[in-house]
Amino acid sequence: MRTFGKWLGRVLLLLIVTAAVLYAWKRDEITRLMAVNSLFSEEKIVHNFSHMDTLFHTSPVDRGDGPVSALPVGTPMTLPTGSADWIDTRSLTALVVLKDGALVHESYHLGTTPDDRRISWSVAKSYLSALFGVVMAEGHIDSLDDPVVKYAPSLKGGAYDRATIRNVLQMSSGVTFDEDYLNYDSDINRMGRVIALGGTMDGFAEGLAETFTTPGAQWQYVSIDTHILGMVIRGATGRDIPSLLSEKIIAPLGYEESPYYVTDGEGVAFVLGGLNIRTRDYARFGQMFLQDGAYNGQQIVPAPWVSESTVASAKTAPGKIGYGYQWWVPIGAAPGEYLGRGIYGQYIYVNKPLGVVIASNAADRQFREPGAHESNIAMFRAIAAAAQ
Repeated sequence: MRTFGKWLGRVLLLLIVTAAVLYAWKRDEITRLMAVNSLFSEEKIVHNFSHMDTLFHTSPVDRGDGPVSALPVGTPMTLPTGSADWIDTRSLTALVVLKDGALVHESYHLGTTPDDRRISWSVAKSYLSALFGVVMAEGHIDSLDDPVVKYAPSLKGGAYDRATIRNVLQMSSGVTFDEDYLNYDSDINRMGRVIALGGTMDGFAEGLAETFTTPGAQWQYVSIDTHILGMVIRGATGRDIPSLLSEKIIAPLGYEESPYYVTDGEGVAFVLGGLNIRTRDYARFGQMFLQDGAYNGQQIVPAPWVSESTVASAKTAPGKIGYGYQWWVPIGAAPGEYLGRGIYGQYIYVNKPLGVVIASNAADRQFREPGAHESNIAMFRAIAAAAQ
């Protein structure tokens, strides 16, 4: 019995030492995986959304050496009736309103501050669209009707083999991809674990093999499409996305603070949702688009691309929300009314006819409930009207 006790003690000690060695070896991966599993938990979501750089690999998007662009303060506006309840219900963390380029409202909630760099989620798609327009204008890409494999040849033979750039810009690639955030085994959540475990997003995309329809035949929101656009840009220019975005978009806008991307294990930017930016700087981006791509005395994004990318050109269902090139067009939109939109309540809302830009961030765990998005659009429109 005494011999068995010694043997058992040695086995337990060996197991403890082995576990300690494995944890030390895989500590970063385990930490990131645990972060993914608790990223949206009620007690952590607000903090996590402002501190993604403590949870994942990241890459800076240098703001450059230029001065911070002016953001003049206008006459403070009174938010419309019901806004306080909306802010509470939708768990807003930040709200910035510009009228004719002047700051008329700014507020921060749930213990966050103006200096927080907040996760964009799919608002990042609209940034990549803007960069795509610049790259096109510079002649790196010949046509939106080119196949994506012309610039990303590693995708040949897979699900994207027949898709054109335009198909992918409009979320009409026809690629089978489960976007259900509540299903642990969905493609979107498998992709999240690739990021957490230091895997490769390019490899994940190259491994997709199934399509549900012919490219261009049907609109279906597929987040991995945006990663494909990133692969096309990288293939066409020979540049990484963070340095390109810095040079072409962020530095000319005169941001207050350098943004950063969440990246995969190879340092490739998570372009479909990994940008982290101050809310005032999100508003600067929206104002640049409202001004047809011009800002701070410079044409940053070509005006024709701004116009083309922000109209409802994709084959969405009649009477439903519209989609352009990685921008959304709300139901009943006036010409020049569109938005960037991310899960859990991230928005850049542009209303060109009224001269209003609204940037909002949130940690809205009920963002999928019926009517949540519609209530946000209704409030944005009410704020835009009240800002007159």
